[in-house]
Amino acid sequence: MGAVKWLVFLVFLNFYSQASAQSGIQVSVFSITSKTVILRWTRYSGASSYKISAALSSSPSNIIAFAMYGPNTVMGSITSLSEDVAYTFTVEALDATQTVLDSASTETSKAPDMMEPINNVKPKDSRTLMLEFNPTMGTTSYIIRVENTNGFFREDTVSSSPAEINNLHPYTEYQLSIMAVKDPGRSQPPKPVTAKTVLPPPQLVTSSPSNDSIIVTWPPVAHAVQYTVSIYKFGFNTQEHYNTTNTSLSLTGLDAGSLYLIRSSAWDPEGREGEKSLYVNQTTRRPLPASVSVLVVKSDIMIGLSVSWDLNGDDDGSIEYHVTSDQGLNCNSTSSSCTLSPVGCGEVHTIQIIASNEAGPSLPSSPVVFITFPCPPESLTLLESSEGDCTLTWNTVPYADGYETVVRKGNISETPCNSTSNNCTYQCQCGYNYLMSVMAYNQAGKSPEGRILNHTTVPCCPDSVSVSAVSTDTLEITWTASLGADLYETRAADSSEVILCNDTAPVCALSDLSCDSSYTVVVKPCNEISGCNHACKSHTRDTAPCMPTNLILNQSNSSTISVSWTTNNRAANYTVSADAEDVRRTCTTSGNGCDITDLPCGSRFEFSVTATSSAGRSLPSYSTSLETEPCCPVNLTVDQVTQAMSNVSWSHAKGAQSFITSLTSPHGHARCHTQDSHCLMGCITCGTNYTVTMEVFSMSGHLSNCTYQGFSSSPCCPSGIKLRLLASNSLRVSWHSSTASSLSTMATITGSSSNYTCTASPGENSCDVENIQCGRVYNLVVTPLTAEGSKVPFCPLRHYSVTCSGSNIGKVTYRGKRSVE
Repeated sequence: MGAVKWLVFLVFLNFYSQASAQSGIQVSVFSITSKTVILRWTRYSGASSYKISAALSSSPSNIIAFAMYGPNTVMGSITSLSEDVAYTFTVEALDATQTVLDSASTETSKAPDMMEPINNVKPKDSRTLMLEFNPTMGTTSYIIRVENTNGFFREDTVSSSPAEINNLHPYTEYQLSIMAVKDPGRSQPPKPVTAKTVLPPPQLVTSSPSNDSIIVTWPPVAHAVQYTVSIYKFGFNTQEHYNTTNTSLSLTGLDAGSLYLIRSSAWDPEGREGEKSLYVNQTTRRPLPASVSVLVVKSDIMIGLSVSWDLNGDDDGSIEYHVTSDQGLNCNSTSSSCTLSPVGCGEVHTIQIIASNEAGPSLPSSPVVFITFPCPPESLTLLESSEGDCTLTWNTVPYADGYETVVRKGNISETPCNSTSNNCTYQCQCGYNYLMSVMAYNQAGKSPEGRILNHTTVPCCPDSVSVSAVSTDTLEITWTASLGADLYETRAADSSEVILCNDTAPVCALSDLSCDSSYTVVVKPCNEISGCNHACKSHTRDTAPCMPTNLILNQSNSSTISVSWTTNNRAANYTVSADAEDVRRTCTTSGNGCDITDLPCGSRFEFSVTATSSAGRSLPSYSTSLETEPCCPVNLTVDQVTQAMSNVSWSHAKGAQSFITSLTSPHGHARCHTQDSHCLMGCITCGTNYTVTMEVFSMSGHLSNCTYQGFSSSPCCPSGIKLRLLASNSLRVSWHSSTASSLSTMATITGSSSNYTCTASPGENSCDVENIQCGRVYNLVVTPLTAEGSKVPFCPLRHYSVTCSGSNIGKVTYRGKRSVE
């Protein structure tokens, strides 16, 4: 490849030399390195060859190297020269016999030494490489040789490091070497370094298809494996980055009507980011106009629709709003409102707004359906439907949300009702003239007033009609006099009879009515002009319930009586009363029986039943009497008199005449029958738990069974008691327990001047008393201790004499026993 380059250059010189005038051969140094010199000369006419020779400048006649070239060559080189040596170079033009036709010489020294390879090369953009190298002393400039395998060759002159190599091809690999330039030539290039430019920037095309998105597209970049798109909103510092392998990207979630700056770069397979594109400005479309409201506006000559909306979003650039109606109306505005006109009654307009900016028109706003005010109703008709009510009807009109009825009575104007149907019922007074009209309305407003209807009503129904029961078989009907009435017709009816009463007075009494019956009462006012008002409200009143019969009493237990009876009432509550001297008990039911509970014992009650309902109270039934069982004594006490005998006493019992009291245990029982409030019972076993019960009888033989808290007799006294002498003036008391006991036992020795005690734990049958004085008579009692620690009082005393033998006890003698006093 290098030979081809030189050939092209030599051919060019050949042509150049042919064009020169024949004036002698001329020679110059084209390039010089530390070991090679390239000479350039002019063509000499008639020369068949050229000889280049080199000699030391110090010895010009001593040729040390030469080279031969053909007649068409005007550039040649001599190599293998020594460094740091001055040479004289001669070019001779030779003919075919090798005779010198002409010659020329030039002198030069060596070129600069070879530089170190380029230190660092990195791409600045897709067409520029930045390189760094170590400068050399005395160098006037540097030549950067740039070439690649596709035949590209270029040499750029730079003055210092770092340096830029421009106008390269994107994503292309280059070999770069550096040569130092100074008089008389350039250095040899060192080993080249390889560098590759990055991918060119994508050529972005942007558009905003909606108010919150931007679509970015670009032609594919050769060799790109991925693209990065960066976007930020104008006026904000936050930048967002998106990576994609596609050649388009949809950016969503943006602010409507806002300016965004977008750029992109491509990534090559080596993972290098390419040159970033220039920023592209793109504005999103305006947001949909929001909060659209429509109002009817009126002037002296025209009615229109004022359409307004909120100015939301950022104001980047100019904005224009276009408002349209499907009825062929439209208007434009740069503010937040405009007016569609003209409009009439009963029209339906579907209104939409489009906001436009430099990105294009927004989507149409959500359609707002607006209906203008309705037209006035026609065909008014009046019907007096019930007491004091007038119903005005009319034909409905399209697009009406409701109707407002205006009624004029004399100089008084009223709006009795707003209705969504085609009728209005309102309270109208009898004997008056009424003027009525109806206006339809909707959210847009009211219709004009339509046709006026003229009507006179019949006499009014009486107010304050009252039907009350003055007794169990009489109803009294009263009312206030009504305007225009000369006569009142009162009609009362139940399922079996009808009663009519005509009178000029506002009162009527109906008597001898059936009990528990429902009567319907109507009062109709009448006069000779308009007749009777048949629309007056009826009133229903029930007579009092019928009296219950056949009262039956059944005693369920000592305090409960079941009461039943016969009744034919439709619906009533029944109250049963049970009355004694100082006690009253009741029960209530809707059936034909209930229980009187919690009756006190020992009382005589009178029973009766009364029926009640909303109509009143019946007469009470005939009464029936009943006696309850006698009361149990509230308090009962059992006191143990001796170990085998107890006294039982109790409190007063209402209604009681006699008592049978029983003490019962597995070992036997005791019983007494008395009219007193106490009795004495024998045959009580010691250390036994007894159940205490009582039967109480009234004078008529009613019986009450009473149970009380159990009674436990005192523990049994020990038997086999012995007192014997121990050493050191001590005595031991021993005994036999009657049964296995969990109680402690205490022995007490009492003398005239001293007392001694000892206690045995449960299960032990003896204890010792120390330091007994001799020459005394002692009483000994051994008794169990109760759970509370007290002594049983019924155990007998034993008498002992203790004699002396010197200063010690000599003898203990038993002298008999007696009961405890």
